[in-house]
Amino acid sequence: MKKKIVPREMLLPIAMTLVCNYLAYFASRAITTNKYHYDVTMAWEEHIPFLPWTLLIYWGCYLFWVVNYVIAARGEKSSAWRFYCADFAAKCVCLLVYVLFPTTNVRPAVEGSGIFDAGMRLLYQIDAPDNLFPSIHCLTSWFCFIAVRKEERIPRWYRWTSLGLALAICLSTLTTKQHALVDVFGGILLAEASYFLVHKVRLDLVYERGLGRFGKKD
Repeated sequence: MKKKIVPREMLLPIAMTLVCNYLAYFASRAITTNKYHYDVTMAWEEHIPFLPWTLLIYWGCYLFWVVNYVIAARGEKSSAWRFYCADFAAKCVCLLVYVLFPTTNVRPAVEGSGIFDAGMRLLYQIDAPDNLFPSIHCLTSWFCFIAVRKEERIPRWYRWTSLGLALAICLSTLTTKQHALVDVFGGILLAEASYFLVHKVRLDLVYERGLGRFGKKD
């Protein structure tokens, strides 16, 4: 019998992750629309170059996310539940921080006429400069590395590639001026802290017991 792309019992935790991600971005905006937003960008960050072509990396991350999150779901059972519990917990923290500490930044004027300049203008138009700290873009990309870094069944070259892609995506959030440096480190540190703590306090076991039964066949 052919193995499913995603195990049935992991469909609900994947859905929970997507829902929480959506709420973190959009529900928090509805709450903080009229609140003061803090700019945590440091003065010296103006020396980080604005590189519109890195939009390719910034937007290209979505394929990377899908692939590595599927890899995580197909992994050893306890590892898969730890991963998705940590991801869910981290995005709940993001939602809380976005509501209690709204952030923003000042984006550069995009005056070029090239295709990447047009892409940047489109990005700035559809993605408001808020919900920046911690960066979910960086958080999710770092989770993609966490998903494979200790998996012996995954070729070593792909594990290293995942690290390189995660770092490149984090860098692209700076060179597209979508985030400040503290947003990047906040996303990475939150991913690591969540992955460590949910296992330390056995929250991943609670998560598995709570959601796992919905994926079991009668």
